[in-house]
Amino acid sequence: MKGAVASAVAAILCYLIWSGGREWASGVRDAQPDAFLAGSVESVLALIAGVACMPVLLWAGMRALRERGTHLLVVAGTCVWFFLGGHVVEDAVDGAATALYLALFAVLGGALALVRTPGR
Repeated sequence: MKGAVASAVAAILCYLIWSGGREWASGVRDAQPDAFLAGSVESVLALIAGVACMPVLLWAGMRALRERGTHLLVVAGTCVWFFLGGHVVEDAVDGAATALYLALFAVLGGALALVRTPGR
């Protein structure tokens, strides 16, 4: 249950960061329609921010919930988020499908959190 909660919160925050960055890139592109590659740097920064915050948020969330040994959740959750979040943000999925994908990520995170790595 803790893994699903941490995954849901991380997915929502990363989605907001990534989609906010995409809106920023779109605004730059609209402001300079004749500029070559306008908004490209901003799009790359949005991608990096949207993916790089996932392992940090998953790790911090599980630590805040006093769980240890959730390395598989952090690594596999980040890899899954790259594709699932990329589809949701980059392909502009509608509201109901976005909620469904974020819920799917939370369920997957809950399942991944069940696997523990051995302690020292």
